[in-house]
Amino acid sequence: MNSLLHALAAGLLLLSPAVADDDDDKVTGERIQDKDSRGVILRNSKIVISGDVKGGKSDGYQLKSPCWYEPGLDADDMLKKQRGEQDYFNGTYGSERRDQYEQFIKPFEDVKGKPGRWWTPAFDKSDPRGERCATGLQEFLFVPPGTTPPAGITLRELADIARAALTVPEPEIKLSPDAKSFVNLPTWVWLDGIGEPRRQVTATLPGIMSVTVVATLKDITIDPGTTADRAEVRQDGCGASGRRYVKGAEFTCGVRYLRASIDQPQDKYVLTVRTNWPVEVADAVVPFQYDPVELETTRDVPVGEIQSNVKP
Repeated sequence: MNSLLHALAAGLLLLSPAVADDDDDKVTGERIQDKDSRGVILRNSKIVISGDVKGGKSDGYQLKSPCWYEPGLDADDMLKKQRGEQDYFNGTYGSERRDQYEQFIKPFEDVKGKPGRWWTPAFDKSDPRGERCATGLQEFLFVPPGTTPPAGITLRELADIARAALTVPEPEIKLSPDAKSFVNLPTWVWLDGIGEPRRQVTATLPGIMSVTVVATLKDITIDPGTTADRAEVRQDGCGASGRRYVKGAEFTCGVRYLRASIDQPQDKYVLTVRTNWPVEVADAVVPFQYDPVELETTRDVPVGEIQSNVKP
């Protein structure tokens, strides 16, 4: 296509439906925007993303390819649609360009009545490569039934989109004792704000295919913020989210600091808790194992020494 027809094709393509960014039930992760937690932002796409894409944090999972083809209308419906856009063409370029419009519409007329669908490009806008990738694809690609073209969306790639949109809670670290700990005193560790320890996201290409990815909180890892000669970590009894302090219970999840923090920056240790969320594809519809989502949360822990006075 020449440059004018290329512009026309791009304009018509942008009229196709896309996932709404502000619909609570159909979100694209637009609000998940920082350098480590991007989510996905779909453009020129019919894919609907639902589930746990809000109220948490993404781990920045990146799609292998930031653009792809999606199946759309059949031959006759696409021809009807493009003929209906003639007024748009005339209003933009003038009726004197009719010959160029006829050149544009001809490929759609050539496949009238044939089985198959027109596939069109979509992309992930949150990826800096996305828009450039999509411009390298054909604006319209006619594909026979039962065939997926090169760069066409597959069930695996749909699962990747769901995985990229998945978020997990960013919890708060709770300690006992809370404000300050002391040398050789057990400091119990647990997490608040986890909510449901199972998160899932479904990506659906309506009427064609759907896939769900599920993340389940498995365990936590505690880093006391210092070396083993200054802190003893116990985490075999932490379970999925730590262990809340219970008077008289065995200490099985937390840190026993062996040295005071007075010689540390700002007189405190920085304790880190890493949550581990293994991810799987529901019903194993895609035979692929994703890396777990791992999220780190930190908490300052000042540690003092218990002073005692001995009277003769």
